[in-house]
Amino acid sequence: MLKDITLGQYFPGNTPVHRMDPRTKLILLVVYIVALFVAKGVIAYALVAAFLITAVALSKIKPKALFKGLKPILIIVILTAVLNLFYAQGERVIFRIWKLTATWEGLETAVYMILRIVMLISGTFLLTYTTSPIALTDGLESLLSPLKKIKVPVHEIAMMMCIALRFIPTLIEETDKIMSAQKARGADFESGNIFQRAKALIPILVPLFISAFRRADELATAMECRCYQGGDGRTKMKVLSYARRDLVTLALGLLLLAAVITLKALGL
Repeated sequence: MLKDITLGQYFPGNTPVHRMDPRTKLILLVVYIVALFVAKGVIAYALVAAFLITAVALSKIKPKALFKGLKPILIIVILTAVLNLFYAQGERVIFRIWKLTATWEGLETAVYMILRIVMLISGTFLLTYTTSPIALTDGLESLLSPLKKIKVPVHEIAMMMCIALRFIPTLIEETDKIMSAQKARGADFESGNIFQRAKALIPILVPLFISAFRRADELATAMECRCYQGGDGRTKMKVLSYARRDLVTLALGLLLLAAVITLKALGL
C-alpha cells in the first residue's frame, strides 16, 4: 500500500505539459478544482473529464500511474459513496435495509461524488507528476509575491511547502524499510482488530519520527553551511516567463469554467 502513494513524485519529460510555466499549472489547477465543484450534471462532468483526459494524454503520463495513486483513498471513496447513497434526499426508492433507504437520487449523488473525488485527486497528482519541486516553489513564490508588501514571508512559505512535498516519497520509502525490518523480527501488522493494528504501528512511528527529525536537522545544517538566509537578495538560475502556450491554456481553462457555470445556470 505504501508503494501506491505517489504524491510528490516527479516524472521528467519534455511534453507540452512539462514545458508549461509552473504558475500557469497552479492557476489552471485552481480553475479546474473550481469547475469541478461547480459542475452539476452529465454534460458538465463530461467537459471536466475531457479536459483532464486531454491533459493526461498530452503529458504522456500513463493512466496506470494515476490509478495507482488512487488506491490509498479507495476506502474513503467507497465510504463517501455509501453515505451519499443512503443519506441523500430522494423519493424514488431502490431498496431498504432496516432503517436505511437507498434512492435513485442518492445513487446519482454517489456517482457524481465518486467522479469528483477521483478527478480531483488525479488532477492534483498530474501537477506533481509534471512539475519539479523547485519549479513548484518558484511558481508558488511568484504567485504569492504581492503578499510581500504586507510582510508575509512568501519565500519561506514556498520553501517549506516544497521541502514537505519533496520528502513525502523519502518518508514513504523509510516507512517501508522500517516495516520490512520489523516484519523480519516477527512483527505482525495485518492480524487483529483495528485497535491491535494501531498498537502494532507504534514500533514503526517511533523510529520514523526519529529519522524525520534527523533528516530535518541535517537539512537545516546543510542550508546554514551554504549561508541560506531566506529570499532577500536571492536570484534565480531559471527566470519564469509566460509563453503563448501558457496563455492559450489559461484561456481554455477559463472557457471550461465559464461553460460549467453556464450549464449549471441553465440546469443542464
